[in-house]
Amino acid sequence: MILQLGRVAKWLELSRERSNLNSDKSFDLLVVTGMSGAGRSTVGKALEDMDWYVVDNIPPQLIKPMAELFSHSDQEKQSLAVVIDARSGELLDNLHEHIDSLRQSNINIEVLFLEANDATLVKRFEQVRRPHPLQGDGTITDGIHAERQKLIPLRSQADYVIDSSDLNVHQLAAKISETFATTTSNNLHLLIQSFGFKYGAPSDADIMVDMRFLPNPFWNEELRPYTGEHKEVSDFVLAQEGAEEFITKFIQSMKPVLTGYLREHRKHAAIAIGCTGGKHRSVATAIEIAKRLENMSDVDVRVKHRDLGKE
Repeated sequence: MILQLGRVAKWLELSRERSNLNSDKSFDLLVVTGMSGAGRSTVGKALEDMDWYVVDNIPPQLIKPMAELFSHSDQEKQSLAVVIDARSGELLDNLHEHIDSLRQSNINIEVLFLEANDATLVKRFEQVRRPHPLQGDGTITDGIHAERQKLIPLRSQADYVIDSSDLNVHQLAAKISETFATTTSNNLHLLIQSFGFKYGAPSDADIMVDMRFLPNPFWNEELRPYTGEHKEVSDFVLAQEGAEEFITKFIQSMKPVLTGYLREHRKHAAIAIGCTGGKHRSVATAIEIAKRLENMSDVDVRVKHRDLGKE
């Protein structure tokens, strides 16, 4: 969960209220800083995918109280990352002092510094057509040089320095995953969701399947009261001509897709399987496809029936 600055105060208050006052709790605090345009946002998203709490653009003065409250809270997540950038202005000048203070406490703090060469940073700013936060009335290069000078003390404190000059966003995310991997699963979380077209198609599906080419059990009076979760309906649907062929070929086609998602470090994907009402064909098919994909390595499969019970 990436927390924006406007929500930090509320989060701190909730943490205080839920505190169990156990100051011995062990957790990791990572300060992410470095050059503007070097990939801090990408790093924040990658850490979020690894189940870290990520707080973006927090004033350096709030790092210590947030860390102390986090250590006292009953949060299950044990890792907190704070992203600091040049927008902190003069507050950034004393960040290295705050880090020194935290290192003298019982908090396990590390600093990740992201950098890139001038040519790469200029190109990235030109691509997004945004000024450098420190360029003022000067050029992008002027801003880069000013920021690089400003961050010298922080870079000297860094436990990790990553040069993203030759890395795209996927490669940088992979580097973060390798560097900060924990016991948290890096598997692809795959949601297989049945739905009824009469209620509208899901807008967040990566892949959508239409099972209305199979006969509808709704018109069978004996099967109508049941759902695709019941064996009677499931057996009927899966025995129809074309059902087994479709499911087999669909599974074959999905395996390289899911492998590609993993290779590109995607953490979540959704397959939507629809029929008319989301009660019979889509439900039975979703369950069967999930069973066949469950044995695929590095993929965690979950089934959800969006419209079951609406009729």
